[in-house]
Amino acid sequence: MVTYQDDGWGVLGDPTRRTIVLQLAQRPQAVVELAAALPISRPAVSQHLKILKDSGLVAEHAEGTRRIYHLNEVGLTALRDQLDAFWNRALSGYQDIIDKSTKETP
Repeated sequence: MVTYQDDGWGVLGDPTRRTIVLQLAQRPQAVVELAAALPISRPAVSQHLKILKDSGLVAEHAEGTRRIYHLNEVGLTALRDQLDAFWNRALSGYQDIIDKSTKETP
């Protein structure tokens, strides 16, 4: 059976994970800081961070005994590249329709 690995788009389908990404866009933060701004427990935030990390959107580094989470530029750039490709295809298709209808109009 074919399974689909959850990419960044699927991961961002969850509103809590989108909120975490928005918080990390402001500045790197520890789980405690992230949890303080969310209506969920620290363990739940940690689970969401693991999913974001596994998808490549978030990375972490150690500061003493704390793990500080930050956005992973490589993962976000990959999402941006996909979005640009989708957008360019849509614009190209639209341009093809315009060109075709212009040629057909006498």
